[in-house]
Amino acid sequence: MIRRIRTIDAHAAGQPLRLIVDGFPRPSGTTMLEKRAWARKRRDCIRRSLMHEPRGHVDMYGAVLTEPVASGSHAGILFMDNQGYSTMCGHAVIAVVTIALERGLIQVKDPSQEIVLDTPAGPVRARATLRDGRVDHVSFLNVPSFVLHPGFPLRIGKRAVPVDVAFGGAFYAIVDSEAAGVPARAEYLPELRKLGMQIKDGVGSALTVVHPIESELKGVYGTIFTGIPDGEGVDLRNVTVSANAQVDRSPCGTGAAAVMAVVEAMGLLGSDRPFVHESVIGTRFSGSIETRTTVGDYPAIVPRIEGSAWITGEHEFLIDEDDPLRDGFRV
Repeated sequence: MIRRIRTIDAHAAGQPLRLIVDGFPRPSGTTMLEKRAWARKRRDCIRRSLMHEPRGHVDMYGAVLTEPVASGSHAGILFMDNQGYSTMCGHAVIAVVTIALERGLIQVKDPSQEIVLDTPAGPVRARATLRDGRVDHVSFLNVPSFVLHPGFPLRIGKRAVPVDVAFGGAFYAIVDSEAAGVPARAEYLPELRKLGMQIKDGVGSALTVVHPIESELKGVYGTIFTGIPDGEGVDLRNVTVSANAQVDRSPCGTGAAAVMAVVEAMGLLGSDRPFVHESVIGTRFSGSIETRTTVGDYPAIVPRIEGSAWITGEHEFLIDEDDPLRDGFRV
């Protein structure tokens, strides 16, 4: 038997997004976390086939639209990567909204109206700005973002590296790249991948990382290395290493939200202009604080993140049951 999977691919600020539009069965569940669990248990073979080689690569990212779980939402969205199913992804939201509006996957009366997406981390409200018939940029109101563990001294070799653990839709270990001893630059990606996984695993072993309200949101998803930016008008450069040593080419939307929460907790996040986050390839997302709130006992911000995406292709992938590499492979 040959399974046919149709996708529309895009990139948001350089990071790929593969949206499955046909061939993925309807996930079962009354919440997005239940739908994510169903997909992980029942259809993980599709994720592996599309994220891994020979159809994908180590840094590929994917998503699939589902039926919404909340009244008034336009759709649900599940996120996938080289390791499994993440809880929230900013660059994917920007890319999916761009694809959905330009290809008519989500029906709206006015393309500039607010689009509500249910995610495993909570509802996300996105708004697109159009120019010359295409989506010029997308902003989204992210889930409340907060610092869970500030300034934890993690021992890495002979170094004691201060780590802030913050939530921006997923939990990240945020470190200064100079303190970690590796510059946040493309030529150091092999070292950053290795060190990022060491920090992620080290923090996960040393600290309890669980959302104070939603206990299923737990564990460190990745490491964010921050550094001095190259571009003018940029606040920080970053390299985000997540999942199984996956490097985000974009500035990372959920990562930007988590970094903003850290900067806000330090009293350094100004309100006079957007916070601008630069990726390892020089692309940018901008963020601003929409409001402030609390998550359990933790002060939190509700950030709005903005960026642009471009459709790069439409594909039909064939998965032959007789193919010994039908589920993909990693090297």
